[in-house]
Amino acid sequence: MAAVGETILEVRDLNKAFYGVAANDRVNFDLRAGEVHGLLGENGAGKSTLCSVLAGLYRPDSGEVRLDGQPVSLRSPHEAAEHGIGMVYQHFRLVPSLTVAENLVLGLKRQGFRLTLRAVQNRVAAIAEEYGLTVHPDSYVWQLSVGEQQRVEILKQLYRGARILILDEPTAVLAPHECEKLYEVVRHMAQQDHSVVLVSHKMEEILGHTDRVTVLRLGRNAGTVNTAETDAASLAAMMIGAEHMPEAGEHALRRFDDAPAVLSVANLEVVGDRGVTAVDGASIEVRRGQIVGVAGVAGNGQRELQEAIAGLRAISGGSIRLGERDITSASPRERSAAGLAYVPEDRLGTGLASGLTLEENLVLKSYREAPHSRWGVLSSRAIASTARDLAEGFDVRGARSQMAVSLMSGGNLQKAILARELTRTHDVLVAASPTRGLDLAATAAVRTHIRAETAHGRGVLLFSEDLAEITELADLIVVMSRGRIVGSYTPETLDIAELGLLMTGAQDQTAGPAESAAESQAGDPAGSPAG
Repeated sequence: MAAVGETILEVRDLNKAFYGVAANDRVNFDLRAGEVHGLLGENGAGKSTLCSVLAGLYRPDSGEVRLDGQPVSLRSPHEAAEHGIGMVYQHFRLVPSLTVAENLVLGLKRQGFRLTLRAVQNRVAAIAEEYGLTVHPDSYVWQLSVGEQQRVEILKQLYRGARILILDEPTAVLAPHECEKLYEVVRHMAQQDHSVVLVSHKMEEILGHTDRVTVLRLGRNAGTVNTAETDAASLAAMMIGAEHMPEAGEHALRRFDDAPAVLSVANLEVVGDRGVTAVDGASIEVRRGQIVGVAGVAGNGQRELQEAIAGLRAISGGSIRLGERDITSASPRERSAAGLAYVPEDRLGTGLASGLTLEENLVLKSYREAPHSRWGVLSSRAIASTARDLAEGFDVRGARSQMAVSLMSGGNLQKAILARELTRTHDVLVAASPTRGLDLAATAAVRTHIRAETAHGRGVLLFSEDLAEITELADLIVVMSRGRIVGSYTPETLDIAELGLLMTGAQDQTAGPAESAAESQAGDPAGSPAG
């Protein structure tokens, strides 16, 4: 057993790339016995990759992992567990139809003929009592609340002997009172000589519940500091790297005071997949010719808001209007016909039918119409002609006759979606992470299409976790945190440091420059703080 404060885990010059793109670039990290170490960074900063290497899911391309001063090779989760490393994922990995005790022993190597379910239940009950993880060993997982299921995940790692516990966004699905209970457990584990790596986007959690913080940015170390010696502003600057942010272009200096609203979202309430409110009174307004960018860390209600606007998710309160038309209760097809174009973040799961050809995907919203069909009979010649024109106009490459679109590259998939959506009559484009994972050429092409929308008098609601993209394209930036719109900026009033604090929840702005900026844009803007 290592002495408290002694380094037990070291990561040295870790490199890991996927398809030539570096996720971890010479990352260094160390963990001490008995500490809670925060891991902070934007989406895509490399946090999940680092944790997956430590949990044995990924093998590094180069670099070294040391435990108790000795190099180790973690080639699988089983090997990581044998070295005392366990990870609790944001999305639980439990079998609902089995009991708590059965889930804990599922997948373990045989432990001899004397192991009985009663013995497992007794041991689980003892661990649960020791760490304050109240849960009944003989309960079925499907009977448990989300908070109880998370306790089962933690119990599973403790049962298997983990002394290093990695918690990936542990409060993302918890109610406030469950969060407090979780951190009581975390601190108790640290006092019992366990070490905890806490992965979180929430600044107040990092500041309130960790001993040290390591910040990753763009796959590299941005710094490691003692939590007691830093503050939210310093961490946000490390996390976002304001010095690298591009300045807004002249396109963003336009005014929209007299432009009519093409999309109005008012006091929207949306419940997430876990039954918890994901969008909490959000209001946004997009005017003709304007690009409104929504900035925020993933998991703060952006996906649910996009889906609610597109008609893919039910709302529990508020309203949505396209121009003068109320579409709150309209179907996705009716919204499309009313003038809404939608480019989702999930290209193959939502944007395209992966098993269909490019031609079929390009006419998914028009195959009922002439010339693609007459009296219910499809015209293969007309469909092929339209597909050729769209592919040529949007430079969609790599498709072959009868080839499923799932075999095409990400950039060509995105251009295919844009080709289908932007060539239909519409007044508003809702685009979610439109350049995620694309190369430079494809990114430039997608952004050109988005800018062209405003030249034709259309409005754009752009969701992106890439702040450089937001500042480059948007005429108005609104910040989303915990399901609420907490601030807004024009290019003239943009304060990257303040925006970073809002994104991470370290500052909840209810008035000030952001509100004034939005008011100067268009009277009573939807981007003004809500709630």
